Amino acid sequence: MELNQLKEQIQEKLLTKGYELVSLSLKNEKGSSILSLVVDRVEPIDMDAITEISRYLNEVLDVIDPFENPYTLDISSLGAEKPLKIENLNSYLNNYVHVHMINPIKGENIYEGTLIKVDNDSITLSYKNKTRVLTVDIEKSNISKIRLAIKF
Repeated sequence: MELNQLKEQIQEKLLTKGYELVSLSLKNEKGSSILSLVVDRVEPIDMDAITEISRYLNEVLDVIDPFENPYTLDISSLGAEKPLKIENLNSYLNNYVHVHMINPIKGENIYEGTLIKVDNDSITLSYKNKTRVLTVDIEKSNISKIRLAIKF
């Protein structure tokens, strides 16, 4: 089976479970094959979710039977600090995020805070500066990178 065809089939199956297929690759190392998948969803992905999706995909792949030779299935997620897509920011309201900007705002290129508002053209973060809680509006066009962040 062609890898692109397999990717489409797996993507379709994952969507029914609320996941997105971020990447799929097949590597041959030392005589064995590894089918690696990276999956994502809005909700955090813990080990229980990885185990659940692994079992599900094993069943799917047993039916599809895409390869003649044995292979190992390796499934991972984007992690706790996964990059976010600008077009999906509404799904991450009230999450703690790290924003790197193209042009500084108030002399800062990076802000970390809680995403409290998402409009068509901008976002608003609530962040702490020493003991004060402040907000900053950031134009989406000024965002170089945005990802989830871990709040300490």
